[in-house]
Amino acid sequence: MKKDLNIVCIIPARGGSKGIPKKNIIDVCGKPLVAWSIEQAQNSKYLKGHVYVSSDCDEILDVAKAYGAKTIKRPDDISGDKASSESALFHAILEIEKNSSKIDLIVFLQATSPLRESKDIDNAIEELISKDFDSLFSASELEDFFIWTYDENKNLTSLNYDFLNRKRRQDVSAQFVENGSIYVFKPQVLFDHNNRLGGKIGMSLMENWKMYEIDSLEDKALCEYYIKSKKLGDYK
Repeated sequence: MKKDLNIVCIIPARGGSKGIPKKNIIDVCGKPLVAWSIEQAQNSKYLKGHVYVSSDCDEILDVAKAYGAKTIKRPDDISGDKASSESALFHAILEIEKNSSKIDLIVFLQATSPLRESKDIDNAIEELISKDFDSLFSASELEDFFIWTYDENKNLTSLNYDFLNRKRRQDVSAQFVENGSIYVFKPQVLFDHNNRLGGKIGMSLMENWKMYEIDSLEDKALCEYYIKSKKLGDYK
């Protein structure tokens, strides 16, 4: 691991949510949803004191402060339903570098993904540095997922395998899903590609049960089940 890298965590958390009102601060196993990501980042070996929450919502920012994160007020013009996470990341990087040294690596955590551990963040950072990647995403391995889609004529067609030449499970090449939980990237990747991913891209594997995120009340119940059964956070 390279020493003296300035590694910063950014957690974008908008106030608006159509599926669940105030989703980022709903109670999940006794604490606001965004607090799970904050605490996981703070317990990383590489992020202590460098955890930021970017939001347009004062209530979310107050929660973030209460859990020890630094806060960045996001302008309204990059806070709507159509605003990308990339726009929030751009703004946050510029705001952070106004008051600190140049950032070497960004860790972007999705606030709606509470099913991660600090070791997953550490593994992702170490994987990027050790393999000299420019950017990296967390992933889960797909097992026995045979995916279909519609072609241009609205006919069903197998996408990730040939149904006319169905292979045995053990003969199918490994496939991976980007689970959206963790991204690590050099800031220049974002500025060059307007994307969190670019350059030499890698991935860091997480257990399959960690791929779930909260977009509905059904998702919330599922994530709470895993938090309790896997003894995450305060459930240790």
